Amino acid sequence: MKLPFTKYQGTGNDFVIIDNRNRQYEGLDVANLCHPKFGIGGDGLMLLQHADGYDFEMVYYNSDGKISSMCGNGGRCIVDFAGKLGVFSGGHCHFIAIDGPHKAIWTHGYVELQMKAVDQIESRGNAFVLNTGSPHYVLFSQDVNTLDILQEARAIRYNHEFSAEGINVNFVEITGAEQIRVRTYERGVENETLSCGTGVTASAIALMAYQNTGEGTHAVQIETPGGALKVRYLASDMVDDVWLCGPATKVFEGVIEI
Repeated sequence: MKLPFTKYQGTGNDFVIIDNRNRQYEGLDVANLCHPKFGIGGDGLMLLQHADGYDFEMVYYNSDGKISSMCGNGGRCIVDFAGKLGVFSGGHCHFIAIDGPHKAIWTHGYVELQMKAVDQIESRGNAFVLNTGSPHYVLFSQDVNTLDILQEARAIRYNHEFSAEGINVNFVEITGAEQIRVRTYERGVENETLSCGTGVTASAIALMAYQNTGEGTHAVQIETPGGALKVRYLASDMVDDVWLCGPATKVFEGVIEI
């Protein structure tokens, strides 16, 4: 069978996206399709599907082939993909993902994606645990570019507390007023990725808790190895009105025999 696909990247986080609105593609070998040597290559694979009451449904798989929790960069990429297909009009869309409904504002190649609200931030000294659609461990450090994050991240991800479900691990360096540098180890990929949307969202929110800056509107600029992102949110009794903003870039499209 011939499978049409489109390859996308959002600040270096790369994805295979498939238009499955007719539900003709079932039982795909996702791990092989995402393999950089034997397939297309990607940090994950997404299916664009029809969903009653929404513009579309986003179904996301990690590169290990397992259905996964929310992917923020993937969400931005699939919005651009759907917009260019004409799935929605007017530059605004409303879609459903594994963690619930999302809104997005689309300008060709740039997407502002509304993320889920956060009502619990667990403090562990200079580290924080929170869920932004996916579970994240955020550790504040110095000069993250020199860290051997694979060794440190795997010690956290595979410890007795997190090993069963897994957790993404983010290393964060404060570089200015509401400016941070982030490197992320992603479960499911089991390696560092060039960027992680839910990870930078978690890191931006954890910055508020780490600095105890309190209630109000925050807009955090984030540098990742794959490029720049912005997260804005409102902090009160909970963290709400959370938006992940950045580029979504089509790399190429093709057909693979499966």
